Amino acid sequence: MKFIIKKSILLENLNHTSKAISTRNLIPILTGIKFELKDEGLYLSASDTDISIRSFIKKEDITEVAELGSIVIGGKYIVEIIRKLPDTDITIEVLDGYKMIISTSNTEFKLNGINPNEFPNLDLEETTEPIVLNTETFKTIINQTFFATSQNESRPLLTGINFRIDSNILEVIATDSYRLAKKTISIDKEFENSINIVIPGKNLLELSKILDDGENNIELHLFTNKILFKYKNILFLSRLLNGTYPATSAIIPNKFEIEVECNYSNLFEMIDRASLLTSDRDKNTIKLELNNDELTISSNSPEIGYVEEKMAVKSNGNISISFSSKYMLDAIRSFGEEKVILYMNNDNSPIIVKSNEETSLIQLVLPIKTY
Repeated sequence: MKFIIKKSILLENLNHTSKAISTRNLIPILTGIKFELKDEGLYLSASDTDISIRSFIKKEDITEVAELGSIVIGGKYIVEIIRKLPDTDITIEVLDGYKMIISTSNTEFKLNGINPNEFPNLDLEETTEPIVLNTETFKTIINQTFFATSQNESRPLLTGINFRIDSNILEVIATDSYRLAKKTISIDKEFENSINIVIPGKNLLELSKILDDGENNIELHLFTNKILFKYKNILFLSRLLNGTYPATSAIIPNKFEIEVECNYSNLFEMIDRASLLTSDRDKNTIKLELNNDELTISSNSPEIGYVEEKMAVKSNGNISISFSSKYMLDAIRSFGEEKVILYMNNDNSPIIVKSNEETSLIQLVLPIKTY
């Protein structure tokens, strides 16, 4: 194998592909990136068995193709080498089957490779009827839900994000059992059969880092135990989590006794300041007290101190309720609107966060009992 390519083109695609490399993987072949130069162009592939990524560089974007071939090369080293080379044409050549030479006019690296025949076969087939979403919409969905996933592997389903489709309505839910994020949108296509899958949250987060904010589309190809995402020249394969995601519709109340309309920035900053006097030990607990049109945020830590702030709001009730400042800040941040609305019933019921501007999104935070 031998070809010449611009650094910027190769590095961009290596960066995308290398997201499928696990530093914890003990299987040598899975720490590498497979280079496969064919008549149509260069395929770069990587897999850690949890996700697999293939990036394709078409022949027209390669400066010169001298000889076809393939090799697997250590992903960590090849990415860092290409990143630190000068911004110029780079020559990649494979000698003796398993040795790669990376060179420019003044620099030369020699890396030991692995037999490409040992690389796992990536089943990247596509379906005939994918779900098609705008990439900006898809990124927004992930950003507004991922933070509510659980980091505790003892409940693996809660580390994922639940995608449900009924007819042409897509409902995306994430919860760690203490909070919940729910995003609902309409899609262009109607599905006869309902869809209910759970995708590992960390895999979706890695995928979102690859996506641009432009007016492109991403295709979702569904299979029994996996999902394939197709975006531009990239194929991203993720496993699905086994099991039935918890029913969450009953958790969100339909009626509310108390409604509080707040300025987004003022509320966020008050909670953020109050959280300075909290600790992880007490779950970053702060108190919200509502007395008609006056809202008070406070926190009290015997070891640290006490803080209290007041703000005028539009409200229709009185309540005293405690919650995690971290969870509430995450919930409020997901809107980014000028105003947010808090809905409550009593100090035992969930706090619902909504916005008149962002009607497709609901955030839920459970209260914390203080004694």
